[in-house]
Amino acid sequence: MAGARAVNTLHPFVVLALCACAGVMLDRRFGELRHLHPLVGFGHLAGWLQARMNVVAWQSRPPTRLTGLLAWALAVLPLLSLAVWLRGLGLPWQLATDVLLLYFALGARSLGEHAHAVSRPLAAGDLVEARRRVGWMVSRDTSQLDEAGVARAATESVLENGNDAVFGALFWFLLLGGPGALLFRLANTLDAMWGYRTPRLRYFGWAAARIDDVLNFVPARLTALSYALCGATRSALACWRAQAPAWDSPNAGPVMAAGAGALHLSLGGAAVYHGAVEQRPPLGEGAAPGAADIDRAVTLVASALRLWLTVALLLALGVHLS
Repeated sequence: MAGARAVNTLHPFVVLALCACAGVMLDRRFGELRHLHPLVGFGHLAGWLQARMNVVAWQSRPPTRLTGLLAWALAVLPLLSLAVWLRGLGLPWQLATDVLLLYFALGARSLGEHAHAVSRPLAAGDLVEARRRVGWMVSRDTSQLDEAGVARAATESVLENGNDAVFGALFWFLLLGGPGALLFRLANTLDAMWGYRTPRLRYFGWAAARIDDVLNFVPARLTALSYALCGATRSALACWRAQAPAWDSPNAGPVMAAGAGALHLSLGGAAVYHGAVEQRPPLGEGAAPGAADIDRAVTLVASALRLWLTVALLLALGVHLS
């Protein structure tokens, strides 16, 4: 009881900052659940909704955008409402809901594990295994990639997912608590499943892609700034300014350009998606990446995460003392 009373005297942001540290520590200690992960169940729900609501006869018509928006709402809003309700049951429920939802939303340890599963065989000369494992990280065709292509794909994925799997969730958590982290992670998952410009998903996935763009706008730029501060700052800022506008995604561009510049690496270039070669703008500057650079990208994300937590705790201390 005394502990609960003490927590009640703290500013809400101070509590959120402490819960953020707890959520990050859980992710660092346990990583993603190997079985019965909530996002796996959510993915099944999203697939079920798409199969029933993405009507074939409408797939070339703009009205399917409304159907996609309705499907998004049916997938996200009930779970978001449940999180808000649980958080309102009292302080112990609020703390547990916030910490667990952030833990489920984060993927920092998993991102590192996937990256190392590519860098280790690549460094050992096992290109076949490295291609197979990088195929778990990216949507491009990896079957014909050479060593530099594998390293490039993995490094780009680490940099981009640093925002999607770590900093975006943390940003919305620090604003809105556990429900904010949940909203971001579910929206990002639906974008990853529905947000493709294929004939089947072009209209149905429009709402998922646009909502994810909005939710990612500020976090992506904070992620890019974090990469710059934790790496080669001048190069990162220059690449962000010059290269990000040429990238198709308004949010991935700043993140990947700044990350590539921070690491002094050349990324981007040709990649095969859905059987077609896509010529992507260049990112960064310097040498082509190798196996060791995949691990350097993981280290950059980890350094940026420490920076975020340090800033959050300093702000919380300032709020508490004011």
